[in-house]
Amino acid sequence: MTFADILNCLGNEICDFKKGSCDAFISLCYDSRKAAKGSVFVCLKGANFDGHAFFDKAVESGADCVVVSDKRIYSEKIAQSPNFSIVLVNDTRKALALLSAEFFSHPAKKLFTVGITGTKGKTSTTFMVREVLENAGFKTGIIGTTGIYYNDKYEYIDNSTPESYELHRIFSDMVNCGITHVLMEVSSQALMMHRTYGINFDIGVFTNISPDHIGEHEHSDFEDYLSCKCLLFKQCKKAILNADADRIEDVLSSVKDAGIEYLTYSTKDENARFFGENCVFEITDCLSTSFDLKNYGRIHLNTPGEFSVYNALCAASVGMTVGASFGQVAKSLEKVRVFGRVEPVKHEKCDFAVIIDYAHNALSLESLFASVKNYSPKNIITVFGCGGNRSKLRRYDMGEISGKYSDLSVITSDNPRTEKVEDIIDDILVGINKTDGKYVIIKDRKEAIHHALSVAKSGDIVLIVGKGNQLYEEIGHEKIPFDERIVVKEYFDGLQ
Repeated sequence: MTFADILNCLGNEICDFKKGSCDAFISLCYDSRKAAKGSVFVCLKGANFDGHAFFDKAVESGADCVVVSDKRIYSEKIAQSPNFSIVLVNDTRKALALLSAEFFSHPAKKLFTVGITGTKGKTSTTFMVREVLENAGFKTGIIGTTGIYYNDKYEYIDNSTPESYELHRIFSDMVNCGITHVLMEVSSQALMMHRTYGINFDIGVFTNISPDHIGEHEHSDFEDYLSCKCLLFKQCKKAILNADADRIEDVLSSVKDAGIEYLTYSTKDENARFFGENCVFEITDCLSTSFDLKNYGRIHLNTPGEFSVYNALCAASVGMTVGASFGQVAKSLEKVRVFGRVEPVKHEKCDFAVIIDYAHNALSLESLFASVKNYSPKNIITVFGCGGNRSKLRRYDMGEISGKYSDLSVITSDNPRTEKVEDIIDDILVGINKTDGKYVIIKDRKEAIHHALSVAKSGDIVLIVGKGNQLYEEIGHEKIPFDERIVVKEYFDGLQ
């Protein structure tokens, strides 16, 4: 990448620049520890840091070009007559996204990209869509909350939507591996922080909206949260929308303002392009769901609840829009299971349903309860805790929700981090004691799961919530291996 390439790809983002002696750049970074000779260092501003503070460190490490948005620092460094290039831009996050696309030769343009946004259902929906597209012959990758998946590769990520540099790096490797279609969760934070800036999605999907991610380092209020979600439709060619979602009129307004084609799916509006009806919920060897896709045929799912119907409708909408047949859709959805998302755990010695789910706040927990209630269980036994170094309000609310809907709550540890488990449980009790729900406290999570399984009877449902796809317990500053599937298996294997 030459300096001319930098100027060309940044375009109107540039406010001013000074060219240094280097004209060939071999790396791009936003972490000063990765700066080296021939690198371009971009000073990102985050919630807890400002990359401009590491300007000098990056230059000392050999960076030959620095991109800044702080006019004071730009003026200060220009006055020192530096021999490195310095570029002043309006927004370094947008600059990083544009530079990353250029550095990796614009891999997103070589992929069919589907961006999925919404409060709930993004992860499950991406896995459903992947199953449909793979069955239709498309080589498909996933980028989302549980990680990055393509071919036989897996990579863990901290954010549902990676930083723009990582995103284009992943796209580039996907292209090199023969991937043709990519499904990615696009979070409101990612849109707000321009991680996907410059990408023109082939399809943008909206699943639903409800209050979440509102706080000091996230969104100022619900309106800001919704507004950031709707930013997706400014950068896609076509939209697929849940017509039954709250605030759908606001979303539709954003889509129409963007001037793009759209279609909808629904279980309430028969005029939707994809309409689901005649839903049936039953317990077989797991909690299963079925419904008719109007004008096409019946779809069977091995995942529970109304939200599974919506996820499946979304997957059918995307899949059939891309080119899959209804037969391919129905066959794929019947076998799909999502790791850590309403995931059934089966064992030959178990005659009741056991579900592992990622629900880790009141909203997702209440949604899970609403889904399993459709199956009229004799009892719902819920194993849960709350994360350490996180909001106390979440603990109060989850305690109250579990107390309200569970026949028995088994309160335990869930990633206490640097807090005492006892203190977290005390906060949960504030909420659960607002109800008349029965509960027991078992601090050790393995023992808590075993206790729940030991008291469950045929016709009951045991919910093990909070960790989902996580395969560890975060205690102190350590991540200790912990797989709840193994814990369940060990319990039943030990029965006589």
